[in-house]
Amino acid sequence: MSTRNHGSISLLAYLLFWFVVISKIANAQENAVAAPQAASNKTSAEVSSHDTPATFKAKVNLVLVPVVVRDSQGRAIGNLKQENFQLFDKGKPQVISKFSVEKSGGRTIAGQQSADGNKAEKAAGEAAPLVVPERYVAYLFDDVHLEFGDLARVRDATERHLASLQPADRAAILSTSGQTNLDFTDARARLHETLLRLQPRPIARSTARECPDVDYYMADLIQSRNDQQALDAATAEAIVCMHLDTSTPQAVQAAIQTGQQAARSAASRGLNNGDQETRVSLAVLKDAIRRLSAMPGQRSLILVSPGFYTPADVQQQKTEIIERAIHANVIISALDARGLYTIIPGGDASQATVDINSAQMKARFQADSAMVQADVLAEMAEGTGGTFFHNSNDLDEGFKRVAEAPEYYYVLGFSPQNLKLDGAFHRLKVTVKESGKLSLQARRGYYAPRHEADPAEAAKQEIQDALFSREELHDIPVELHTQFFKASDENARVAVLARVDVRHLRFRKVDGRNRDDLTIVSGLFARNGNYIMANSKILEMRLRDETLEGKLQQGITVRTSFDVKPGSYMVRLVVRDAEGQLMSAQNGVVEIQ
Repeated sequence: MSTRNHGSISLLAYLLFWFVVISKIANAQENAVAAPQAASNKTSAEVSSHDTPATFKAKVNLVLVPVVVRDSQGRAIGNLKQENFQLFDKGKPQVISKFSVEKSGGRTIAGQQSADGNKAEKAAGEAAPLVVPERYVAYLFDDVHLEFGDLARVRDATERHLASLQPADRAAILSTSGQTNLDFTDARARLHETLLRLQPRPIARSTARECPDVDYYMADLIQSRNDQQALDAATAEAIVCMHLDTSTPQAVQAAIQTGQQAARSAASRGLNNGDQETRVSLAVLKDAIRRLSAMPGQRSLILVSPGFYTPADVQQQKTEIIERAIHANVIISALDARGLYTIIPGGDASQATVDINSAQMKARFQADSAMVQADVLAEMAEGTGGTFFHNSNDLDEGFKRVAEAPEYYYVLGFSPQNLKLDGAFHRLKVTVKESGKLSLQARRGYYAPRHEADPAEAAKQEIQDALFSREELHDIPVELHTQFFKASDENARVAVLARVDVRHLRFRKVDGRNRDDLTIVSGLFARNGNYIMANSKILEMRLRDETLEGKLQQGITVRTSFDVKPGSYMVRLVVRDAEGQLMSAQNGVVEIQ
């Protein structure tokens, strides 16, 4: 063989050798890329994330009963256990399936992190850390029913009381007429200006005294219950104020007939006007609770009112308001703006004089009316764990009491057995074994539903309630981390990272897989607690045993991002699983200068 041919063969062999080597490297690289993809595909088959709503299991027909227990000195106590309580529904003892002790006060707030994952620290000379709002108090003035004199006194007392607000408090001023409202703020000047704009604003009633003067309570007795004594009292007043002739028996008979017609006409107007104003007041109460339920902290509603009558056909609406407040952790307290008052038989000197019997009859109905008007205030307070202040002119002391939530209160829950879906009222009674000198305050009852609750909707409501709260829950091991990246002076991005230890969840075994759905909700709130936005992710887990025990020991991390402007924000993280109905909730803050 020639030297030239030998050199060609050597070159060919050299090139062939490196072709094989390069091919092996390429194959190795391809396999290296394919292996993670295969693992990723395997994991994706076991864990998938999407943003569509999922169906959850939820406890339905659970009746919650807030209870405040006070000692002989009026102090709320918080050292009782579940076994200390007995709960009765229509006289029948119930099994208490849910029990918790709630304590007023702040919550632990997680710190923010910068974009590199380290804790953000403020340099000397920078602004003080964000004061996270912890308590939201809505002052609802019943300007539809309040008289000018009473409103002026409570307005002045409120002004003095608001001076005691703490840096972590936020106050709102609302009115039943809807014409004087201010959203939650810590700006004292705005609160002062809003208070000054309050004035009586009756919706349907005339401010002039009518003849005869038949209030809503008497009108309901006459029109709805055919109460003869109420009709007689209104008729006697009509005869006097209309100056009807009663000089002869025939004139008396005619006067009675005319007076009855006037009384029934006044009762019809009074019933229509009263219905309208009561329904408006209850609707505003419901809206106020809805607004409070969206605030991430301790929630109190102070109803400043002379009270208003709630006839039988609106009783269920009133109970539904109490139910909504309980589920939203809103404590309703009430202050009777009439202060210490008394009923004067025959009325004041400006009214026409009637005989003593008629005057006494009218005074009895006025006293009964005053009592039932105050009853709605008492029931709202008792049913939600609040305070009812009445029969006192010391309004400064009154606001001090109603604005302070009880230091401790208990929440008892039970599921009624064989509950009929008939809308019937169930009277509740709560007792404490060996109570001694303890006094109890608890809701009076509830109305049975008229249809089965939807478990999916109940679960969504449970998650929403947890999002708009500051209570921290730890049923599921979850770590909350927040990061931020400032793209420019005008734009920033906040990242919320939730690391979940899924090994502690209650999985259900289906076809050899560990099955559970995890809902992870991240919410963003402004510095005053106003809701900005939220993001919800559904994590569907169908895990093999080896994945659950081996590959997920470090947990699963879910990231949510929000595009925001630089500023101060509160973060709320809620995690709930479908199978075990466990929930965790945590708080965080982010300050982007």
